Amino acid sequence: MAAPTATATLNESTYSPGDQMTLTVAYGDADTRPLTVTVVVTDALGNSSAPARVTAVLDPLTVTVADDSGRTWTRLSDNGSVAVYRAVA
Repeated sequence: MAAPTATATLNESTYSPGDQMTLTVAYGDADTRPLTVTVVVTDALGNSSAPARVTAVLDPLTVTVADDSGRTWTRLSDNGSVAVYRAVA
């Protein structure tokens, strides 16, 4: 089993009070693989629907950002592998 990975970077190395801080987190889980589920509905008379297929990931990673200074980090975007957050210094 591979371990999840995460790499976090800030847009600057130093900030002054009031500066916008942008945090980018690249993350992934090598064991997270898509699963295709096919559903066919059959009634009591034996009539069946057409197969419906959906691809899903059952254990996606989620990213949450907090710090010990009480800042509020706002999520700007998250595509499932890169998340971007913003806070004020």
